[in-house]
Amino acid sequence: MKGRVAFVTGGTGGIGTAICRRLCDEGYKVAAGYNSGGDHEKARAWQAEQKTAGYDIAISYGDVRDFESCKRSIGEVEEMLGPIDVLVNNAGITRDATLRKMTPDMWGAVLTSNLDSVFNMTRNVIEGMIARQFGRIVNVSSINAQKGQLGQTNYSAAKAGMHGFTKALSQEVARKGVTVNTISPGYIATKMVMAVPEEIRNKIIEDIPVGRLGTPEEIARAVAFLAADEAGFITGSDLSVNGGQHMH
Repeated sequence: MKGRVAFVTGGTGGIGTAICRRLCDEGYKVAAGYNSGGDHEKARAWQAEQKTAGYDIAISYGDVRDFESCKRSIGEVEEMLGPIDVLVNNAGITRDATLRKMTPDMWGAVLTSNLDSVFNMTRNVIEGMIARQFGRIVNVSSINAQKGQLGQTNYSAAKAGMHGFTKALSQEVARKGVTVNTISPGYIATKMVMAVPEEIRNKIIEDIPVGRLGTPEEIARAVAFLAADEAGFITGSDLSVNGGQHMH
């Protein structure tokens, strides 16, 4: 993979950081997309932290909800590193509530950030990938797209939409050297999950057959597998990484 360029949206988060590091370890030139509410200092601090750990990762600000912002961010990355070979659509948010209590703003924010973002980013790289006859699109979905989750009609719908997007686009570009796949993580030991009260966290773990939470590094390993040159015969798939919590 030496010399190939990978762009990871939501790259400065817990899972995003693990993905960026793993792709660096595999020899990619990596850029992390960030928004962080426009907190550029926070992103630069993250970049410096990665540098100290031995990872030279470019950063690019953008709003994945906005098509033109995605276009500018992608252009910036290509100026820094070269044409994008691998796009990891990892950015997303939650705004949980039962449907009876969910507002239109809560619904719209999640659909836009989690699903519109996949179109906005992918549409801006796909033509270049087709022209170069190589590309890897990896969409990070969720176990809750597969089985649903109480209080997450918006999130489950958006993440399930990724699966349909993946299957449709994979057929359009299959003969162009471009693959499109989805990963559906289960419960991962990110800061957000570890902040859940221990009692509730233990109940979650009871439902996971392997008896533990997943790690961000395990998700990163799955991304690297699908991003590899050797993964060219895998497309339109959804890879479950959930410790056996949901099988289908």
